[in-house]
Amino acid sequence: MAAELLSEHACFGGRQRFLRHASAEIGLPMRYALYLPPRPRALLLYLAGLTCTEETFAIKAGAQRLAAELGLALLTPDTSPRGAQAAGEDAAWDFGVGAGFYLDATQQPWARHWRMESYLMRELLPQVQAELGLGPERSGIFGHSMGGHGALTLALRHPGAFRSLSAFAPICAPMQCPWGHKAFGGYLGAERSAWAAHDASALMAALPAAPYPGGILIDQGLSDQFLAEQLHPDAFEAACAAVGQPLRLRRHAGYDHGYYFIASFVDEHLRHHAAQLLP
Repeated sequence: MAAELLSEHACFGGRQRFLRHASAEIGLPMRYALYLPPRPRALLLYLAGLTCTEETFAIKAGAQRLAAELGLALLTPDTSPRGAQAAGEDAAWDFGVGAGFYLDATQQPWARHWRMESYLMRELLPQVQAELGLGPERSGIFGHSMGGHGALTLALRHPGAFRSLSAFAPICAPMQCPWGHKAFGGYLGAERSAWAAHDASALMAALPAAPYPGGILIDQGLSDQFLAEQLHPDAFEAACAAVGQPLRLRRHAGYDHGYYFIASFVDEHLRHHAAQLLP
């Protein structure tokens, strides 16, 4: 997977890189960003939400200063395949099919290119881990909104792939919200039995024991315009309680769904991961 370096920027003693490569899993060129601290000691995979790209977190979150101090490399892929010209793609950015949703589609016309789960878990993440010499025991995952959904579900669907987990305002129960119904119906079809395998609350509730004994961190703004209808953190909280999974679900008055919210608490997420990943 030879990557083309599109740009590189000095940042807090490290390097913020933006890259592009030909993805075998997606079948299209894909972009990603990688922040390399002066001494990479662990790797965090960050999954962004709808309307975002590989650049959004790097530009808006303000994570590089503390990441450099802690030695955390930050891998931020693009959210979705682009350029396939599949039916409906032009209207995809209203939280419908077209946004990657961090799963492998089984329905046409999406099944050919919409393979974000396989792309991340079988292609991009292993390659970057090999390049940095950092395996799963030094890897964590977090994300925001659709990417928070992706972080929770990929962490639960791939035991042992990550040692730490957190999320900002994740879609916690997509089987119970309009965004999930639209995306799952488009990508996975009408049979709801296939949906549960990509619903974080359903996945957690089905486990026999807590998968992350070091704890999961979720931050949620109480002025988030999507909280009541789309996000359902209470469902994930209940599922964690049922299996004994330690969870810090922090609810913050006055904060909305955007990157001002993420920037306000990103340092605490980096420290949460560092506490579990670094000796």
